[in-house]
Amino acid sequence: MREIVLDTETTGLDPAAGHRIVEIACLELVNRVPTGKVFQAYVNPERDMPIEAFQVHGLSEEFLSTHPKFADIAGKFLAFIGDADLVIHNAEFDLKFLRAEFERLDDVSLATGRIIDTVAMARGRFPGAPASLDALCRRFEIDNSARTTHGARLDTELLAEVYMELTGGRQPGLSLGSAKTDVPMAAAAMSSEQRPDRPVRAHGPTAEELRKHETFVEGLKNPIWKE
Repeated sequence: MREIVLDTETTGLDPAAGHRIVEIACLELVNRVPTGKVFQAYVNPERDMPIEAFQVHGLSEEFLSTHPKFADIAGKFLAFIGDADLVIHNAEFDLKFLRAEFERLDDVSLATGRIIDTVAMARGRFPGAPASLDALCRRFEIDNSARTTHGARLDTELLAEVYMELTGGRQPGLSLGSAKTDVPMAAAAMSSEQRPDRPVRAHGPTAEELRKHETFVEGLKNPIWKE
């Protein structure tokens, strides 16, 4: 099962108002385990950077002007996500920006698999509780101390951990096929025929134990087994 954890950073909140994507990051999961494969790109938005957005992600107009436009990275992005399911925190926000970027290119090739919105998952599991990425990191004790500003690459890594917790949790003590043991493999694999014989233990009562038992029974008043 291949899934892609996805996040974007933008110049604002609404693509209909002319806001654009400035960073996009994707992290691949297979059977909900990170494979180490990532796609990340800063994007020249071809416009100014509002101060409010700069304070969120710290990406300046000057910095972004040296990076490719969305049209230049669109093909690589599509090739990376393929037809995998997309795991996104507050999915509609990122998807509306992606759709707007492809519409600018007159490109209808953005086709996604199932969309998994981790905000909806968190609200379903913890009704009434905060569902921001920071709040979920605190709930699941995930270290987000490096998140001093929003960044798509770091946020996908944090979201992958949150997603694993929302779908059942990690089992840090579980290691299949790699656990070390103090028992030598030869001993562990020894068949019953190879093991040395041990003398049979005596389980029957001794004569002294039988005598004491009879004495004890004689001292009981009306024992039911003598009726």
